[in-house]
Amino acid sequence: MTDLRFDERGLVPVVVQSVADGAVLMLAYADRQAVALTLETREAHYYSRSRSELWRKGATSGNTQRVTEVRYDCDSDALLYLVEERGPACHTGERTCFHRTLDGAGVVVEQGGARLGATLQALQAVIAERLAALPEGSYVRKLHERGVGYVAQKVVEEAGETVVAALLERDDELINESADLLFHLSVLLTERGVELGAVAEKLDERRR
Repeated sequence: MTDLRFDERGLVPVVVQSVADGAVLMLAYADRQAVALTLETREAHYYSRSRSELWRKGATSGNTQRVTEVRYDCDSDALLYLVEERGPACHTGERTCFHRTLDGAGVVVEQGGARLGATLQALQAVIAERLAALPEGSYVRKLHERGVGYVAQKVVEEAGETVVAALLERDDELINESADLLFHLSVLLTERGVELGAVAEKLDERRR
């Protein structure tokens, strides 16, 4: 951190980017303590210029950011946080703070593959919350109470139904069964404490 060049207020700008699809989520500022806490905890910390205080992203909203990597630019005066999103970055509820254009139009949110990573990360965040709170009537709670073995069996079951739908060329069913498969797989991963980011990293390794 000694290489970083903080401004006269002791701050450095931080660009926050999703590891799922590269979307730029927000621009914030950090002081030395915020950077140190981010590196130590892997949870995004910033410094609020308006409140003149340190803050952890999601401390009140629950929309936290797990930081997978911190980079700095060639001039050593700006940071890039690569994060796994757990809810929207913007206080308005939008996924990214950059959701408007200068001509007043709203940005069209990309659908399909570009959103899959963010959607799955948001899903895992909800599952993690359910497992922590175990609310009455929650399906995640019911799965948890049956044990990891039962959840694993559900993954096998949903995988089989996905295959059958594909072989029968029933695309609507294929989409539904695939969603069920990904949901139960996310529950299984979360039960084992495995982040979807770790799976993404493994896929990236195999792609190289």
